[in-house]
Amino acid sequence: MNSPDIDEDTSAMSTTGTNRIFDEFAKLMTDAAGAAQGVRKEVEQAFHAQADRWLNSLDVVKREEFEAVREMAIKARDENDALKARIEALEAKLTGPAS
Repeated sequence: MNSPDIDEDTSAMSTTGTNRIFDEFAKLMTDAAGAAQGVRKEVEQAFHAQADRWLNSLDVVKREEFEAVREMAIKARDENDALKARIEALEAKLTGPAS
């Protein structure tokens, strides 16, 4: 028959073995999650590189360049409006006294 000491030892080894299995499984899952994260980053970087190459082949302007040209166009339009007003004022002075 089994003595109480042997049953306790078997139970302790079984619990320790089970905990060890769970620890190993948790470590394996952590490693797998880390590997998946690494693969995700690599795929993301490859996608961005391919997208950049594709956009560069389309000769698409960057947002910063677009905004700079837009600001220049707004400034030029404002200057043209101011010059147009000055020309109209000068023309009014020239034609005003003759009438």
